[in-house]
Amino acid sequence: MRHFHPSHDHDHHHGPHGRHGAPRGFFGAGRPEGPRGGRGPGRQRVFDAGELRLVLLKLIEQQPRHGYDLIREIESLSGGAYAPSPGVVYPTMTLLLDMGLAEEQTSEGPRKLLAITEAGKLHLEERADEVAVAMSRLQALADVSERVEATPVRRAMHNLKMALHGRLSQGQVDRETLFEVARLIDEAAGKIERL
Repeated sequence: MRHFHPSHDHDHHHGPHGRHGAPRGFFGAGRPEGPRGGRGPGRQRVFDAGELRLVLLKLIEQQPRHGYDLIREIESLSGGAYAPSPGVVYPTMTLLLDMGLAEEQTSEGPRKLLAITEAGKLHLEERADEVAVAMSRLQALADVSERVEATPVRRAMHNLKMALHGRLSQGQVDRETLFEVARLIDEAAGKIERL
């Protein structure tokens, strides 16, 4: 069995929100795996294993790609909201090879490119509806990301961060103050959810 491994095929990448190792989705499909570092307390999976397999296959249908490029392209399509971890992508690439849906192509340098086979193209055609749903989920993530990053929201979030930093850095802060700050933030979150 052939195995792709990040050490052979993956440059370290530090984006504006952290490393690719942790996806940062906004909502996903409610399964464990997760939003990329820093945007939420837990981790969510945007795709199940079958959907991720179809997405990767769709991307290599467009052109042969290596693992890091697949991660980067998914992040780009999601507007920076989500990037699957190498620990999910590389085993899926190996599975595509084992299923005969993809094949390795050599390229300049140590990386091996994954290219689609005729069987892979047929697989995509047979599951065209599922592919469309999975790809539309990336677009939905991009749309949410764009709205969240809109200038007024970004300004307000920065203002909140500065207010918190200013208030909580003023020497000793008692528990009552901390609870009141948390209550105000929770109250604002509730109001936003009801908009």
